[in-house]
Amino acid sequence: MKWTCHFLAAALTLLLAATVSLATAPDRHLQSEPVHDRQFWRDIAKNHYAIPKGQQVFSLVRELSGYLGSPDPELRDDLAYSILDVWIVYRNQLSATELNSLESEWENNLRAGIGETGTDSVFRRSFSVLCLAALAERDLKSPFLGETGYRKLLDDSLIYLRQERDLRGFDPVKGWIHSTAHTADLLAALAANPLFKVEDQARVLQAISERLSSAKQIFSYGEQDRLAAAIVATVARKDFDSPGFQRWLASLDENDRKVWNESPPKDDLLRTFQNNNYMLQALAVRLYAKPKTSAVNTVLDEVIGVLRKR
Repeated sequence: MKWTCHFLAAALTLLLAATVSLATAPDRHLQSEPVHDRQFWRDIAKNHYAIPKGQQVFSLVRELSGYLGSPDPELRDDLAYSILDVWIVYRNQLSATELNSLESEWENNLRAGIGETGTDSVFRRSFSVLCLAALAERDLKSPFLGETGYRKLLDDSLIYLRQERDLRGFDPVKGWIHSTAHTADLLAALAANPLFKVEDQARVLQAISERLSSAKQIFSYGEQDRLAAAIVATVARKDFDSPGFQRWLASLDENDRKVWNESPPKDDLLRTFQNNNYMLQALAVRLYAKPKTSAVNTVLDEVIGVLRKR
């Protein structure tokens, strides 16, 4: 009888520990534990991203999502992101419910570790925003976000562009980081959406200006060019707000001129000037390459006019 009591007490203790463990376990949401090895994903990429027979695509997507935070560039970029991009943008395999669940998870990832610099937490944020760009591109082809989902995604992307502090472009060991460029890709896709409002154009332009001025560095991995692409997406719209763009450009140029008020110039003003200069140069080139509409020609002339005086 005494042995039985000890046995029951021990069993009860183990049961209680298991219950506590489950209750306090981290919420993995859509990120499944890896069940396939690296070669499995390599074979998918080698086979033109065909979905292996007998596999459930969303289960594979959930597993790939877990690699977005990996410091391993092959797993994170060459395999996880590349496969997800093809399956989301070009393969109509996922339902609207599945796509919306991915949006929810990846938007939540943008807040994980935000404010940190020099840590690996940036990979999950940066590659989640890049995957959100894939979702935004997919929505252009077959809408699934709806107005509420679209508005939230736009709001969160602008918040993330302002709040991200880890602005590294590339690491020789861990590969591309590129949070600013990835966010610019998302904004470019969102700006092409019919749900993008006229008043959103000013919000995007302002957020880009704030990112370039608050960076505390001169971007050197093409970030200014990707931000210019997001601006071109607004210029290409039928409802393009030309007066609003002119006010933004004039304000940017006026603020940049302050750099020459002192000699030697202040570092922060000089960095902003150079970032804006490279962005405007990229904007001019991208506009020149676009089909020549009235809006494109006007903006191109305005941008070149500012550049000639700098």
